[in-house]
Parts: sequence; C-alpha cells; structure tokens
Amino acid sequence: MNDATPAPANALREAQLRAISSDVRMTILRLLRDPAAHFSGQVSADPVAFGVCMTLIAEALGVAQPTASRHLDLLRQAGFLTVRRQGKWSYCRRDEAAIRDFLAWLGQDLGA
Repeated sequence: MNDATPAPANALREAQLRAISSDVRMTILRLLRDPAAHFSGQVSADPVAFGVCMTLIAEALGVAQPTASRHLDLLRQAGFLTVRRQGKWSYCRRDEAAIRDFLAWLGQDLGA
C-alpha cells in the first residue's frame, strides 16, 4: 500500500480525530456521557438504555436538526456513537468501548 492510500485503521483514526476537533461534537459526547441527567425529559424511551432522540440533542445544542444530524453522523462514522432507529425517530448512544480504545490509542501514540 502506498503512502497516498491510508490503511483502514488510519482512516478510522483520522475520522476520530476529525470528530473530536469540533466543540459541538465534544459537547454531544459530554451530554451523552450522562443521558439521565441531561435528557431526563425524554418520554419515548429510556435515554440510558435505548439512547437519546436526535431531536432532543439538537434542542440541547440550540441548533437546527440538520446541523445536529451532520455532527451526529460524523461521530457515528468515527465509531463514537451508535444510532438506533425506532419508527421515524433515531436514538443515539455513546460507544464506550470505542471511546476507550481511541483514548488508549491516543495515549500510546503520543507516548503518554
């Protein structure tokens, strides 16, 4: 493989670094760290067990739904979120294993 074509692992790490480079996306990850505290008003499903509705995430951020959807999709592509569809609604949860893996890789890559 030549240097111009990143290996799949490198592409994932690039997507992850891009995902955390945004204050909005970092805020999303922080909010979803404790969904019971930040989204206790969600009545359609348990925010901890099922995930948080994308609409409520957009409201918490104070942004339009399409803007929130784009940020959430980038986090999903990076592996930091899982998205579950229920009817016409989409619910998001953090993928804690993927976040731990990324943090371990980052610490090792930077020599911490």
